[in-house]
Amino acid sequence: MRGDMGISLIFRIAAVGILVTILSQILKHSGREEHAFLISLAGLILVLTWIIPYIYDLFETIQTLFSL
Repeated sequence: MRGDMGISLIFRIAAVGILVTILSQILKHSGREEHAFLISLAGLILVLTWIIPYIYDLFETIQTLFSL
């Protein structure tokens, strides 16, 4: 198990969210909606790669708990 999630992960996710929001708004106002979408998608993929191990640990814990 990975242990506690940690406050640093939450701060990193929040920082990525703020950065993606600002960049998306700037790109949308300059008429580059496609690039704004790609920035949002990249931010989502980055955050998912950070939290997937924790989700995996959660499912392992549930599986162990119910002995499936």
